[in-house]
Amino acid sequence: MQPFIPPQFNLALNWTADLILPSLFKIVHNISEVIISEEDKEMIRKLNKDRILFFTNHPSTAEPPIAFHVGNVMGTRFKYMASRQVFDWAFGMIGKMISNIGAFSVIAGVNDRESLKTARSILTEKGGKLVLFPEGEPTSGENDSLMPFQDGIAALSFWALEDAKKIDPNADITLLPGFIKYVISADKEEILEDLDRSARRMEARYSIQPGNKNILRRFMTLGKYILLEAEEEYGIKDGDAHDFDYRIGRVRHAILDNIADKLKPVNYKKEDDAIHKLRLLFAMIEMISIDYPDPKLPKLSQSEIDFYKREAVKAYDFIIIKRDYLLSYPSPERFYEWVSRFESYLFGDNPRALGGVASHLPRKAYVYFAKPYSLNSFYPMYKKNKKEGIHSVLQKLRNDLQNMLDTSMKLSQPLVAPHDIGE
Repeated sequence: MQPFIPPQFNLALNWTADLILPSLFKIVHNISEVIISEEDKEMIRKLNKDRILFFTNHPSTAEPPIAFHVGNVMGTRFKYMASRQVFDWAFGMIGKMISNIGAFSVIAGVNDRESLKTARSILTEKGGKLVLFPEGEPTSGENDSLMPFQDGIAALSFWALEDAKKIDPNADITLLPGFIKYVISADKEEILEDLDRSARRMEARYSIQPGNKNILRRFMTLGKYILLEAEEEYGIKDGDAHDFDYRIGRVRHAILDNIADKLKPVNYKKEDDAIHKLRLLFAMIEMISIDYPDPKLPKLSQSEIDFYKREAVKAYDFIIIKRDYLLSYPSPERFYEWVSRFESYLFGDNPRALGGVASHLPRKAYVYFAKPYSLNSFYPMYKKNKKEGIHSVLQKLRNDLQNMLDTSMKLSQPLVAPHDIGE
């Protein structure tokens, strides 16, 4: 397979995408509306001549098409850095479409020179515009939290700025932070009925009788049964001696370490955090699946690749399942994040955050923007101390996204009182 896929520009396909985008939102992601305030629309339209790096959170696969919509509102076209594996979805049809509207591939975990070169050249151009997702791959799966940011996005920003300054000493790059919040567009009764159907399907798997338990208690019970099954599957003992989150942590690390024992990735450390391990293994499996030219990679059959992908997804499921995340704010959106994780583990469904089925119920996508700022304002610090300059950009970006996340919480209310698991 082709390791790097460059961006293209097909005018007819872009126009077609403009026309069918609302339908694609509905069919693929069950998004009924993308909402941007009039004030923000006016603000981003004033940036359409700038070199722009647009950053947003990345909990699912819906953010790239929403960024495309943002480009339409702005009156411009973005380029997009996208995970190499996405280009193979739907037998390569997804790749052909997104490459022709400006997407190019990147393989995480390696020095993907072609991808970095392309990103820098896009931002070197006058008025060049690029979308990057600081959380990287795999997508986080949680709309109300942020994964650790990839350091490379800030370094790439400065490299591109230096390239642009070689052509124009006064060149600058505008950094535009955004945040996308998804809100279920249904009344409480309809949501509870749908969650009840999902819960009953999963409870039947374990012959659980829900009785009069409220929906939060039922999900906590399902989580316990799933945890017990996983501990047995991966040979983890003495679970009762520890709390839920610690036990979930042991399961995800056991899965990841089992994969690593077979694939033997370079720089894999068992003491690392689970997200770092998962990113490393996902990248390695991706390279193996596209026949990346590296003699250090093991040769696997397609069935073995599929097995390790599935195991990596299981680990991903257990990284997302955190007891207090749902208990502390049992909103419809958080319930459905757990539904996706539970159905992935129990029934092998591909999680929505990894390109699986659309949301059960319609959603609205609210797009927030922080105040854009100049990368030049950080450039003297970067020239003096590269590490400090990179850290400062990442810290500001994370603060901006976290503030927008906090603001967006008001858009959705808990279905039951936080921590109320009944009798």
